[in-house]
Parts: sequence; structure tokens; C-alpha cells
Amino acid sequence: MTTTPPTAPVTSRPAPDRIAAAGSALARAVQRVTASALGPYQSAVIRIGFAATYLFFLVRELPHRHELYGPDSPWHWDLARQLTAGNEAFSVLLWSDSVLWFEVVYALTVLSAAGLLLGWRTRTMSVLFMVGVLSVQNRSVFMGDGGDNVIHLMAIYLVLTRCAQVWSLDARRAARDAERDALGLPPRRDAVGPVLWAVLGPVLLGATVMGGLGGTWWLPVLLWILWLSAAAWWAANRFAPGGQPRVLLDVLANLAHNATLLVIMVEVCLIYATAGWYKIQGSRWQDGTALYYPLKLDYFAPWPALSDVLASSGLMVMVLTYATVIVQVAFPFTLFNRRLKNVLLVIMIGEHAGIALLLGLPFFSMAMIAADAVFLPTVFLVWLGGRAALGRRRLLGWLPRRSRSPEAGGPQEVPTARPAPEERGGTGEAPPHGTGGGHTLVG
Repeated sequence: MTTTPPTAPVTSRPAPDRIAAAGSALARAVQRVTASALGPYQSAVIRIGFAATYLFFLVRELPHRHELYGPDSPWHWDLARQLTAGNEAFSVLLWSDSVLWFEVVYALTVLSAAGLLLGWRTRTMSVLFMVGVLSVQNRSVFMGDGGDNVIHLMAIYLVLTRCAQVWSLDARRAARDAERDALGLPPRRDAVGPVLWAVLGPVLLGATVMGGLGGTWWLPVLLWILWLSAAAWWAANRFAPGGQPRVLLDVLANLAHNATLLVIMVEVCLIYATAGWYKIQGSRWQDGTALYYPLKLDYFAPWPALSDVLASSGLMVMVLTYATVIVQVAFPFTLFNRRLKNVLLVIMIGEHAGIALLLGLPFFSMAMIAADAVFLPTVFLVWLGGRAALGRRRLLGWLPRRSRSPEAGGPQEVPTARPAPEERGGTGEAPPHGTGGGHTLVG
């Protein structure tokens, strides 16, 4: 008679092993959020999208700027002063009621939006863009819609992000400095950064002393921290480019960027969740007729014939009405399913494009699409950037080749040792991690 040896009881992993595994996972998470700024392409699209939205808005309203936000506005300067005294809002347009001051602020806001769009001295441009957006919107609070509220918030968030790592002039400058370093050449001296820092410092000091930064505590604190940190970045890059102070600044900047990117994601989810749940409570959304009424308003009908065709189909109106509610309510719950999230993201972007076309709200739609971009897949953005860089190189390279061809008698181009864009990720920009793009002095 044979007997089988007793089997050892199955035991769970010892507690010390589980604690060690949890500690290792926590260490990897901390390392990830401190060692690099996540979502470089998404943050770049947000920067470009919101800067372009407000730039186009300011340019379009250029003939009407005095009636909307200037001295001819129905919301008079004295009324704006009384309102901001009560709600503690900030606006440099309320420092003076002169027409010249208004023109200067409006022009600087346009220039800062253009600079932020291009990614030139992004840190400085993001601060000036925030000041411009807050100043213009708080001057006449009744001018605007939901898209202006989103721009208002995102202008503040962008200041805390490292949104110039890719697709920016700052990234290109960082890549050229890296190439010079690889060749053993000294970095080029930066004269623009110190000049901007020296000019903006007295302005900030004067505004603080005169009480011109509004009644909230966070705005002057934020502006002073940014101004002082710019000097710290310059000193670290100048005297200890590979030392511990530079590493510490990188860690702090990465933490601020990643936390802000998370806040932006939560903000977008809250926008859609609250919009969807409020729609559910409306009787017109419940019976599927809500879309019909704005299509019949002249104010929201830039293409009356197209609006009439859509409104004439009861089935189409009902489908679009219910689909809008379903997508907005469901989107926050689909973030953990990549494929479903991407499908709903495409639907929402198409919905905003339809709002721009049918209801004549292009800037609202542009702002919401720019906010939705925080959830776009990195692979798609890298592919899109590669195609755009390829098209740009072909467009810009066609004329020089034609004019410098041997047949035309011009000199031939001399090849350089500069690495091909394909060797740098195919985008023609600086690598997204470890370059510190956009963090030279007030850059």
C-alpha cells in the first residue's frame, strides 16, 4: 500500500513581502511624477489651442474692442471699479480709464497670446497671457459665454505647466543648445530673458505696493513666486547646470506640472458631468426637443438654411439631443477604458465642431476642443506632429532647393552635422523629457 506525501498548505504572501511590493510601487510612482513632466504633447496642444482661441477672438473683435471692453462699453469703468471692489477681481484695465492705457493692455494681450502660441519665452508669455485674460474679462464680466470661463481657468493653469517641451520655439532653442553641448561648444548667451525679468520686476513691485493686484491673496503670491523662481532657474543654469539646485528645480517644476495637468483633467470631467446632469433635469432634454429651439433662433443661426434642414427632421433632433446628454454624462466614467474614451472623445469634438458651424459659437467650440485635447492619445499627437513637421520641411525646403540648384547658378547647400528630425522622435523638436524646455530665465 502506497501513501502520498502530504501537500504543503497554500499560504498567502507574507506581510513583509506585500509591504515591500507596495513600497516599491509607491517609489516608482513618486519617481515617475518627479522625474519628468507627463503629457508633454497634451500640454502643448492645450497651450496652442487656448492661445489661438483667445488670439483669434481678440483679433476678430479689434474693430469693436472699445464697445466691448474699452471706454465706450455700456459697462462703464466706474461700474467695473465698483464690482471689482466687491468681488476682489483683478484687472489692470482698472488702473486707469485712459484710452491709451486700454490700447496698450489690449495690444500686449494680443502679443502675449501670439507668443504663447509660438512657445516663445513661454513662462513669461503664459504669465502675461494670464494677466491679459483676467484683465479683459474682469473689465466687462457680462461679455462672454461658457467658453470664456474655460479660458479664464486655463489661463491660470497654464502658468504652472511645462507646456513648451515640444512644438515651441523654446524647445527648438533647447535642442540647439543641446547640439552645441554635444559638439563641445559653450551655450549661447541669453540676453532676452534677463531683460524681460528686469523690466517686469519693477512693474510687479509697483503693482503690489499700490494694491493693483486685486483683493485675493493667491495672485500676488503666485506672481512673486514665478518672478523669484525665474532668477533661481537662471542662476542654476548659469552656475550649476548639472548640480543639485538644478535637479531640485526640475523636481519642483515637474510636480507642479503634473498636479496641474491632473487638475485640468478633473476640470474637464466636471464640466461635462455637471452639464450632462443638469440637462437630464430639463424637460426639453427629457422629451428630446432641446436642440430644436436654438436652431430656430436668429441669433444662433449663421446658416439659416442648414439649421432649417436639421430642425425639420424630428428624428435627427431627438437623436442628437439624447446623444449629447448620454455622451456628456458617460464620458468621465470611460476614462479607464482607452478605446471607449477615444470614441467618446471623437464624438465630443465632432459635437463642438457642429456647435461652431450650426450655432455660430466658434470660440466656445475652440476652447472646449482645446480642453478635450488633454485626453488625446500620445501616439496620435506624435503622429500628427510628425506629419506637420514633414509638411513644414517640404514647404520650406522647396524654395531654397529651387533657388540654390546648380542649374540656377546658385551655391549648393552644405550639409551640416545636425541630427535629422527623425532621430529626435520625428517631430523636429526637442526631446520632451530632461531638457527643461521653457525654463530658462523667465522663458
